[in-house]
Amino acid sequence: MKTVLITGTSSGYGRQTALHFHSQGWNVIATMRTPRADVLPESDRLRVVALDVTNPESITAALEAAGPVDVLVNNAGVPSISVFEGIPMARVREVFETNTFGVMAMTQAVLPQFRERGSGVVVNVTSSVVLGHMPLSAVYKASKMAVEGFTASLALELAPFGVQAKTVEPGACLTTNFGARALNGRRLEEMVPEPYLSWAEKVMADFMGQDVYTRESDVAETVWRAAHDTTGRLRFPAGADAVRLAEAK
Repeated sequence: MKTVLITGTSSGYGRQTALHFHSQGWNVIATMRTPRADVLPESDRLRVVALDVTNPESITAALEAAGPVDVLVNNAGVPSISVFEGIPMARVREVFETNTFGVMAMTQAVLPQFRERGSGVVVNVTSSVVLGHMPLSAVYKASKMAVEGFTASLALELAPFGVQAKTVEPGACLTTNFGARALNGRRLEEMVPEPYLSWAEKVMADFMGQDVYTRESDVAETVWRAAHDTTGRLRFPAGADAVRLAEAK
C-alpha cells in the first residue's frame, strides 16, 4: 500500500486531493499548518499531521511522523490579488516563503529517501496563471512561475534515479476561498491604489463571472494522474479553463 503526503489539506484542492487518494486505497498523510480533525474522515489510512512549510523544524518533525512516502504533493500556498504597486514587499516575501521556498524545502527534505529507493514522485501544484497573461496576479504568478522552472530542471536531475517531478496547473476555482484569503478580510478598495480601482473592480467582476472554471475534483483527479504518469510528461493543466489556456499557448 502506497503513501502520499499532501501539504495544505485543510480546505480546497488539498482536502479534495487527500480524499481522492484515500478513496483509491492509499495511505494519506494530510498536513496542515493548524491541524483540524473535522475536515477529513477518520480512518486508519489517513493521518493529520502539523506542518508549516516555512519552518525547517516543522518539516523535519512532519516527515519523521509520516515515515516513508511514495508521493509528495506540494499544494500548500498563499494567495495574492492586487496590483503590484499596492503590495508591500513584506507581503511579496511572505508569498514566496510559502509558494516557492516552502515547495523547495519540502522537496529537498524528501529527495534522499526517493533517490535511495529509486522511486518516488514530486507533484507541485502551481496555477493556470502561468499559462496566460492575467492581471492582479503579478506576485502570485511570479511565485508559481518560479516553481514551474524549478520543477522542469528538477525533473531532469531526478530522472537517472527513477524519481519524477511534475506540475499540476489548476484553473480558477470559484468555490474555494482563494479570493477571500487573498483579501484577508479587507475590501478590494483597501488593497488596490485608487488610480487602479475602477479597472481592478472590472477585472474581479469578470473573473468571478466566468462560466468555464475549475472544480476541486478536477485538481484532485489531475494530481492522481500526474502521480501515476509514466510518459515523462511534465505539466498537467487541471480544469476546463486551464486546459483551454494550455491548448491556446
